[in-house]
Amino acid sequence: MATGAAVTLRLMTESDLPMLHAWLNRPHIVQWWGGESERPSLDQVVAHYRPRVLAQEPVTPYIALLGEEPIGYAQSYVALGSGGGWWPDETDPGVRGIDLSLANPLQLNVGLGTQLVKALVERLFSDPLVTKIQTDPAPSNQRAIRCYEKAGFVQHALVTTPDGPAVYMVQTRSMFENAKRAAQG
Repeated sequence: MATGAAVTLRLMTESDLPMLHAWLNRPHIVQWWGGESERPSLDQVVAHYRPRVLAQEPVTPYIALLGEEPIGYAQSYVALGSGGGWWPDETDPGVRGIDLSLANPLQLNVGLGTQLVKALVERLFSDPLVTKIQTDPAPSNQRAIRCYEKAGFVQHALVTTPDGPAVYMVQTRSMFENAKRAAQG
């Protein structure tokens, strides 16, 4: 692990798909992304994520890096009109949804997830059209909930998503800007 390095993001490429396939089959990720019965094959990962890499879908995929080392996956999407039963009541085109995971179980609980969330939030709010960022961890995923809270998200409600119950968490642009001003002193 790179000591003292910051977590950064780069856009995912087609050459990352085999690595993502391996990550999505690790037990600590399978637990929260589909479950044991949904372990994806490489062909399924390519079919699902390649259109995102090629910008044929409105989901933007990223690879998180610690120095030069790939350490995780993140994605963002426009919540409005995301379809499939996701966020049907959303009316603000500036809302972005996010999802992420760290690849290495040995890198959990050391602050890298929080750094990853902060890097993604910073990147998304660099777009002046983004008004709010939301996420939806499972209620039992306390690690993810704490991580998002450390990165400035606030729990708003327990909601039902196509994947089941979730904790709806948000960070608005004003929350982000206020925290940034406070950190600058």
